[in-house]
Amino acid sequence: MDAVRTVVLGDTALSTADLRRIADGTAQVALGGTERLRRSWLAARELAQPVYGRTTGVGSNCGEPVPDSAEHGMRLLRSHAGAIGDPVPEREVRAMLAVRLNQVLRGGSGLQPAIAEAMVTALNTAAHPQVHEHGSVGTGDLGPLAELGLALAGEGRWSGPPPTPVAFHPGDALALISSNALTIGQAALAVAATSTLLNGSVRVAALTLSAVRGSTEPFAPEVHRNRPHAGSMRVAADVLALLGGEVAPGRCIQDPFGLRCFPQVHGPALEAAADAEAVLAAEMNSAAENPLITPDRVLHHGGFHTAQLALALDRLRLAVLATAQLSAARLALLADPDRTGLRPFLAAGPPGSSGIMLLEYDAGSALAELRAAAFPVTLGHMVLSRGVEDHAGFASQAARQTKRATDAYRLVLACELVAAVRAHRMLGTELAPPIREFYERARHRLDPDLRDRPLSGDVASAAALLDELT
Repeated sequence: MDAVRTVVLGDTALSTADLRRIADGTAQVALGGTERLRRSWLAARELAQPVYGRTTGVGSNCGEPVPDSAEHGMRLLRSHAGAIGDPVPEREVRAMLAVRLNQVLRGGSGLQPAIAEAMVTALNTAAHPQVHEHGSVGTGDLGPLAELGLALAGEGRWSGPPPTPVAFHPGDALALISSNALTIGQAALAVAATSTLLNGSVRVAALTLSAVRGSTEPFAPEVHRNRPHAGSMRVAADVLALLGGEVAPGRCIQDPFGLRCFPQVHGPALEAAADAEAVLAAEMNSAAENPLITPDRVLHHGGFHTAQLALALDRLRLAVLATAQLSAARLALLADPDRTGLRPFLAAGPPGSSGIMLLEYDAGSALAELRAAAFPVTLGHMVLSRGVEDHAGFASQAARQTKRATDAYRLVLACELVAAVRAHRMLGTELAPPIREFYERARHRLDPDLRDRPLSGDVASAAALLDELT
């Protein structure tokens, strides 16, 4: 058995790959950067001036001094631990814990080090607190993180053996909940899954292109050097390499857009995913707490606002929708005998057999779900706390919608893959080595029975294969 990987938080930048390992329980965590956390905590203990959330109320109560900051902190946790909706899955809670740990180790929260140590214990003993999905509008995951705080203090619910309860000191409550750690963790997991599918989509599209004997002229380097968008250039080069590198006309002088415009539509999705990864890298590895407490001074600010993350996720979902629409279009080509030279719907049984007919309906249903999830959250607006908080980023909603969009995209793409593999089985085409390797993996994963039968299991197997193409 391989040794369990240890991710040291705080010393180097946390990557989405390591965050996924922590969330999946295939990596343990260790604390780095503890000196920064200790200096920030010591500075917070020496504060003499009014500090938001420590010596005052929160929200529009920021002008009200609090007489007992220790009891005020527990009141703050109890009042804010009112998130609603379904419990957040364990994997996403673990991602939240890892992100919050990494943030406080940047040294701006003033949080008591014992709370960070308790979160490490929870991650390394497979325990997680119960938190709920609705309690944030993109200006801090106040509800879920307050639920975490109560759990760490011994008042919340745990799955698995909880760490020893921590006594919260004055100022710890806001220092813990002033973060978007759940949103960032959920978004990072969703974006990583989306990126995997986007890379897999290039292979699936190449398989379909070869099944219908499409032209490789749209992927010629000259085409993309003369309109040099980075994403389109990468897609075209990858498809051409998968098909053996030869630029040649196909059966028709011009193929439908699902094939011919694949670089121009899929390329922006790759660029959007790269942008979202960059935004998440900044978010996961930043001290964004309000107030920011350093050994030198205290700064009240708006660095917790998630406008940039919400915009990046909105862009990604819209780009994924566009390339998923092309996948559905290519599925229709595979059902067309004029394109494949085979029977309608790739049928193999008696006359009137339906073959892959239902896959178009399946893909259409999943595509409709994706379309709904792609609606931009940044079109929303909200004014809260008696007008003090007069804008919201809604990145928390964007993260959940990105997960929904990814799940739907996976199904659309899996339907195309099932059909493309079936077409090649029937055609017996000789494939170029790069795409042949992918085809062989898929062929051995999918049932070879071409009779009319339920294809649900095939789609599930194809979806699982796509997730493996990291």
